[in-house]
Amino acid sequence: MTGSAGCDVRLRFRPDGTFRVLQLADVQDGPDVSRRAIMLIEAAVKRADPDLVVLTGDQIRGYDPAFERTYVNRRGDAPGAPLPPGVRTEAKMARVGKCVRGLLHRHNTGAASDPVEEEDTETKVMRCLSGFLGPIVSRGIPFAVTYGNHDFQCGVPLERQDELYRAFDGCLNPVDSLEPGTFGLTIDAHDGRQTAMGVMMVNSGDFAADGGYGSPSDDAVAWLGDVVKDVGAPSVVFQHIPPPEIYDCLVPVGRFTTNAIRGYRAHSGTCYVLDQEHSKPGSALREHPCCSEHNSGEVRAMKNAGGYFALFCGHDHTNSFITHHDGLDMGYTPTCGFTSYGPRGKDHALRVFEFHESDPASYTTELLDYGDLLGWVPPRALQHTFGDRALCDAGCIGDMLRKPSVRAALGVMGAVGAAAFGVVWHRLQDRPQSFPISEGAPGGGH
Repeated sequence: MTGSAGCDVRLRFRPDGTFRVLQLADVQDGPDVSRRAIMLIEAAVKRADPDLVVLTGDQIRGYDPAFERTYVNRRGDAPGAPLPPGVRTEAKMARVGKCVRGLLHRHNTGAASDPVEEEDTETKVMRCLSGFLGPIVSRGIPFAVTYGNHDFQCGVPLERQDELYRAFDGCLNPVDSLEPGTFGLTIDAHDGRQTAMGVMMVNSGDFAADGGYGSPSDDAVAWLGDVVKDVGAPSVVFQHIPPPEIYDCLVPVGRFTTNAIRGYRAHSGTCYVLDQEHSKPGSALREHPCCSEHNSGEVRAMKNAGGYFALFCGHDHTNSFITHHDGLDMGYTPTCGFTSYGPRGKDHALRVFEFHESDPASYTTELLDYGDLLGWVPPRALQHTFGDRALCDAGCIGDMLRKPSVRAALGVMGAVGAAAFGVVWHRLQDRPQSFPISEGAPGGGH
């Protein structure tokens, strides 16, 4: 193993031979974390009763207007890079709201200026972390953190973010890890005599220099191939961005196939559906997997090393499938956040795993979703109707049009429109015709 845990916690299976892990993916929020997200995390933690919580990246919405002064779009950008177009409008609205609050404060108090000072970025980040970690830390549950493609964009380097996480009780991120977010944890047998399972956290990168998303570093891939031998026990990997092999788990189909999803970038010329034969019940492919176009060799290194039985990720907020390919489970956990896009409100979820000491690869897992834990979610107009899916390009629109519910709605709208047109047309046809008589024409008089 590389590094030591950030706190003095020894993980082990329970006396009954089980170990429970709760995966939290894509909170993706600003300093003031959504109340619904916190409620969902709290309810999921209570229901799951986990021995470990893993956070798999994009905890921080780095492009949030609150981080406008320090925002970086790509590594190497100067702080204060232009926000994404849609967020610029959000930032302007936030500034207008701040001005209005300042005017009201001056009107009500007579003060010459708004006394509230601007928080520095680290203070804002700590507020964000305190929000989603609260339900975990308050119960004394150990947690491990890796990073996604938006965390760094707030302007706080990942090395410093690691330090901020370690300020919370229960953080297992090592002080001397290979890189922020890449490290391993061992789970002892219930009697503490041997290692029974390994949990590997991998920093899967952020953005590729030539476009698209990143992939694990060469050092991380080499480490992943070696560390499982040191652990000497079946191991599972958690990271943010899925590997390119995720497309090997899908079935290419025609572009008019119901519920088909068009691929991403290099795969955009093909539509896909799940391989139902090798997917766990309840699996759902709701958007194209946004993997890197560069194959880092991560999956190949895992298979060559042996010992790995599963890789779970986040990143694609609406996907929730688990499928098996070439000896390895690959799966998703959807977003639990409510500030970015995601599935319908009731389907925002965390994933709980129960591993068994005698055979960790024979794990069970389920999604703990908002609808089941907390009930009704107030609809968000069209976002609710179309599943909160971001309409980012023509491919997304095509994916939406392949949904049976949307096709049915469009069919009803078309039928109603055709019926209305038919009624109007027949009324026009049955209407008595009258023609003007020109002056001087036969039958015309003075």
